[in-house]
Amino acid sequence: MSLEKAKSYLAQRGFADRVMEFDVSSATVELAAAAIGCEARAIAKTLSFLVEDKAILIVAAGDSKIDNPKFKATFHTKAKMLSFDAVEPMIGHAVGGVCPFGINEGVPVYLDASLKSLPTLYPACGTANSAVRLTVEELTLLLPDAVWVDVCKAPTA
Repeated sequence: MSLEKAKSYLAQRGFADRVMEFDVSSATVELAAAAIGCEARAIAKTLSFLVEDKAILIVAAGDSKIDNPKFKATFHTKAKMLSFDAVEPMIGHAVGGVCPFGINEGVPVYLDASLKSLPTLYPACGTANSAVRLTVEELTLLLPDAVWVDVCKAPTA
């Protein structure tokens, strides 16, 4: 069902041909990068947080991490990820397939600045074995209500 919701969202906007489905899991950044054949950075991970008792999504580069002081400065609260059991009912997709497409109504989506340097990125598409190939510009077109934020930090070597 989640795959169909995400695919329908993308199809309505002319991006149905970009969806990829795999015979292997793409549930983590590392597994998705292996399934696609790209570096981990190019995976656009979608993280779900609880802010003022409401779910929000942050899409970020696969190798970035949430920077707690930046998160608190932006959202005026400590970063608290949704519990495993809360993700699907609150977002509309299960853990491993969370993406910003075909989500429950009223869930705000934020795009982290870590995405801006990626020529191509691969968010999940509603399941733990799917992805969609996009540019940053296309992601922005697909998510016109999304807000750009800077809440992540680059990986440390």
